[in-house]
Amino acid sequence: MSNLYSNLSLIYEAMYHSFINYEEEFTFYHNILLKYNCTSVVEIGCGSGNVASRFANSNIEYVGMDLSEEMLAIAKINNPNTVFVKDDMRSFILNTKMDAAIITGRTISYLPENSDVIDCFKAIYKNVNEHGIICFDCIDANKFIPQIDSTKKIIHEASFNNKDYKRESIWKINIDNGFCFDWASTFFESTDKQHFLQIGGDSSTIRAFTKDEMILFLQLTGFAILEIIERPSYAFDTFVIVAKKK
Repeated sequence: MSNLYSNLSLIYEAMYHSFINYEEEFTFYHNILLKYNCTSVVEIGCGSGNVASRFANSNIEYVGMDLSEEMLAIAKINNPNTVFVKDDMRSFILNTKMDAAIITGRTISYLPENSDVIDCFKAIYKNVNEHGIICFDCIDANKFIPQIDSTKKIIHEASFNNKDYKRESIWKINIDNGFCFDWASTFFESTDKQHFLQIGGDSSTIRAFTKDEMILFLQLTGFAILEIIERPSYAFDTFVIVAKKK
């Protein structure tokens, strides 16, 4: 698991509040669930529970799932009346099947091996109701991978709770197993917008996908494509796939 979601979980919480409009994120997925008449959902990769807090006030039954104990600890504090479970997206078993599974925040990018993706979709298939749906976002390999320049430093800045944060990253192509890239980051914090103190580092291998890859993965695990939606995000070109259990 990436260090960002464990030792740096509080930094994740701070920075991503600036990167992501969680109200828009919730509205996007909520509208898809309503479109396909879903009344229950499991969010895979729920993180610190920012989307969960919106579902708590909706008419859809919600369960949040994540592998990081640190992220779930934050989620439970922020959403004390919401059900959260710690489990692996490749092998989870819910107590009750749901109408839908959503994988938010490009979490599927942390499945670098083909077998990981297949196992994840098989687990979802077992945990959604008949004709249940799966909905998730992907980094678009066709658009993103050719743009990677390993000599270029990428800087993201954010402010939260009267503190300023900066993340300096290097992306390097790694296509040994799919269209992946190695992501190495250093995090800094400041209270005066001028002097930044290094507070941590993180590295991980992230996978981008082509649409054809994802269509085939889903077909092999018993899902039929309903729609593919182009959806830019704060750092990457992404697409969202909605598929239905056959």
